[in-house]
Amino acid sequence: MSAPRFSLVPVMDHEIHVTEWGDSSGRPLVMWHGLARTGRDFDEIAEALSDEYFVICPDTIGRGLSSWSMNPEAEYSVEYYAGIAADLLDHYGFDSAGWLGTSMGGMIGMRLASGPHADRLSCLLINDIGPEIPPEAIRRIVDYVSELPDFGTVSEGESWLRAVYRPFGPAPEAFWRRMARTSLRRRADGRLTLHYDPRITVQFTASRDELTTWDRFARIDTPTHLFRGRDSDVLPAEIAQLMTRRGPHPEVTEFDCGHAPTLSRPEDIALIRDLLARYWPRPGAVKR
Repeated sequence: MSAPRFSLVPVMDHEIHVTEWGDSSGRPLVMWHGLARTGRDFDEIAEALSDEYFVICPDTIGRGLSSWSMNPEAEYSVEYYAGIAADLLDHYGFDSAGWLGTSMGGMIGMRLASGPHADRLSCLLINDIGPEIPPEAIRRIVDYVSELPDFGTVSEGESWLRAVYRPFGPAPEAFWRRMARTSLRRRADGRLTLHYDPRITVQFTASRDELTTWDRFARIDTPTHLFRGRDSDVLPAEIAQLMTRRGPHPEVTEFDCGHAPTLSRPEDIALIRDLLARYWPRPGAVKR
């Protein structure tokens, strides 16, 4: 295991903030976060897997410490994010890499795996997202992401995050405390808000075609596994079942939560370590 390092990578006229874990000679593993989150959401699992992998956790543009877009309708889209991801693979010299994507990060992974960059992904772990998102789930997400909240203290921010992200889980107490520290930014007036551009929700209107992509999913042949929360409104059971019969025919692991599993507990990390070994065995290893 290792301590994190932080890089700022110039990509497609943006500056991408990347949290790096592990020795750069390790097997490359990309972890990509959800809509209004940051790469720091993976701190626990990235630290644990850094004993074997070189893990990079980018902040998508408009989130965390990455730059914000001056053209949000064109750039806050899965297609544009996938372009950034491909350029990051080039920057780090990854011929191919494992991919773990939560929600929007899973959409980016599916985009890469279904297009000209498919051979850049060695395996694809999709966390609680599919090729179709129910309209009611989109409305719920837009409702809480469109307006930035206002906090007087970090404690207030943590309480808000625990309430709004209640469907997350399961997760230890330390996850929520760390989540608050890495999710908040201080404004010019001294008060606190969240670390993202509220215009990121434009992807739901300007890029509607990206929300139903069964045709692309059918083209994926990357070894794939699917995680879902049993109470998830973003990935209902019926969509997950359709996914198992199409494209890469992923197996499904379910968690007792909503959208989305944090994958932060020791048993979650052990599961993912096992799946990586199974879907992406080392050269010469016996595939399980």
